Formats: sequence, C-alpha cells, structure tokens
Amino acid sequence: MSWIPEEIQSYCVNHSTRPSEIAKKLQDFTVQSVHGSNMLIGEMEASVLTFLIKLGRVRSVLEFGTYTGYSALVMAEQLPDDGTVTTIDVNVETCKIARRFWDESPHGKKITQILKPGLAAMEELTAKFDLVFIDADKNNYSNYLQWSLEHLSPTGIIVVDNTLWSGKVLTPGLDRQTDSIREHNERVNSLSGYTKTLLPIRDGMYLIQKT
Repeated sequence: MSWIPEEIQSYCVNHSTRPSEIAKKLQDFTVQSVHGSNMLIGEMEASVLTFLIKLGRVRSVLEFGTYTGYSALVMAEQLPDDGTVTTIDVNVETCKIARRFWDESPHGKKITQILKPGLAAMEELTAKFDLVFIDADKNNYSNYLQWSLEHLSPTGIIVVDNTLWSGKVLTPGLDRQTDSIREHNERVNSLSGYTKTLLPIRDGMYLIQKT
C-alpha cells in the first residue's frame, strides 16, 4: 500500500538511488511468478534502507523475514566487502528462489540464510547487529522488537515494516495481527532513551535508534 499518488511515488523512486539490475530482476520475477508479491518492500523502501545503511556505516544486518530475498540483496549491495546479512525465514520454496538470485550477484556471498522460525533462530544468535530489519510474522513483532533492542550495536538502528498495516492500526480489535502491530507500535512509542520515527512510506516504516 502506498500513501501517496502513484505518479508521485514513481517520481520519488526515479529520483532516488535504486537497486541493481539483479535486484530488479528478482523483484520482477516475484511480482510475475510468486504468490503474495505484495510482501515485497518495493523500490522506495529499498532506497530508504540504502540511505540508512550508508548513513550509519552499517556492517552487519539481521533480517526477520526473507520472502524471495529482495530486501536482503538490496541491503547486501550497500555493505562493505566484509559486511554480512543474516536473514531468517521458514518458507523453503521462497528461500530457494532467494538463493538462486543471490548466487547471480557478487554481493550474494554476504548473505547467510537461516531456515527456521524467528523465535527459534533468536535463541541461537548472540551477536550484535548494526541494523535489524523486522518484516516477518506480525504476531511476534513485539518479541522480535525486544530481542532486537538487546542485540543492537551502540549506534545501530531497528527498522520495522508494515507498521501502519494498510491503516488498520487506527482501529483496535479488528483482528489479531492488527492488534499485535498496534501493541508493537505502542511499545516503541513508550521506549525511553531511544529516538523513534514512524514514517508513512509504503505500509509504514518504524525507525528506532538508541539515543
């Protein structure tokens, strides 16, 4: 979902840094051939992630929710040669698609895939990360948030996708997913010692950084 007219969105994308041809190829393949392609972050959100990675001199990324690997590839393209993206998902088939396209890119070697539920994967990860991108099952957003706060590098940033949920967050009690996102957003809003901004980009991007 976009909160601005399509022609303005296209103008913004065309005047922003864009992903590689391989990433565009992966995006197009997903839209044409994979169920649920609305889960792609899209080029505008990819540009924001690109900017944040460069601005924060990010070297290590953790991603909850791989899907077909577009966002992981976009982020890997911006990292230094020794940078890393660790991405978590449970879907074997979409992760196979991801790996196929990553293998076409010189940046694919930076990406490590964990094929497990997010909660299980969290139990095995002990490192600190410069950027955590949360874009997985919405009912566990608060759990992913808490873990991310505890595993963020001193200058790191958390980015949470779908935090407006097509505007449903304005109405409590619609369904479990909406209420889970609302709970997550309220938790972020109540954090002390952090700078937060909820951006109406795509379906909502919540940015969180320790002050």
